[in-house]
Amino acid sequence: MKYLIFIAFFVIAPMTNAQTNFEKGMSKAFELWSANKTDEAENMFERIAKAEPEAWLPHYYIAQINSIKSWTEKDETVLKAQLDKAQEHIDAAMLLSENNAELLVIQAHILTNWVAFDGMTYGMKYGAKIAELYEKAAVIDPTNPRAAYGKIEWEMGSAKYFGKDTAPYCKKLASAIALFDTFKPASKLHPNWGKDRAVQVLESCK
Repeated sequence: MKYLIFIAFFVIAPMTNAQTNFEKGMSKAFELWSANKTDEAENMFERIAKAEPEAWLPHYYIAQINSIKSWTEKDETVLKAQLDKAQEHIDAAMLLSENNAELLVIQAHILTNWVAFDGMTYGMKYGAKIAELYEKAAVIDPTNPRAAYGKIEWEMGSAKYFGKDTAPYCKKLASAIALFDTFKPASKLHPNWGKDRAVQVLESCK
């Protein structure tokens, strides 16, 4: 019995230590990101992704960082490099975690960046795909506030673009925002963002 306990300790201990190192690394990356040290945070996530090849979260955050950096980018060469990197990492994350609503939301964001950059060129190309991604994410996880809110914001933007009334979407948005208060992420490392932006959009409706 003592021998079995001894073996179990040396099997479990490295696993526990690895988990602790993963959490420490991720927490450090979040700290850097919060301090507006975005490049350092991205580098940290990249190191974690290499050290933890089965973890989808580092890839997720690398993709998200590059998507966020691209929202206001006007240089197409820079934009393409950032969004290509975001796509590379969201593809890697999807291989590790299938039918993941959070990943579908970031994929929708990546494509939306292209539409925001050049609506005439990329609107027709990606518009239906973006709507499909949000729809699929909402089906996979109806309780996910980012999927619900993202779907509505995309529909609002489309309605506005075509000169349609956005009031019906504003009403739906309030219900989506309520999901942020009941949503429970799988851990403190999992996505739990978006409420502030959703509230801003709702206020603009009024």
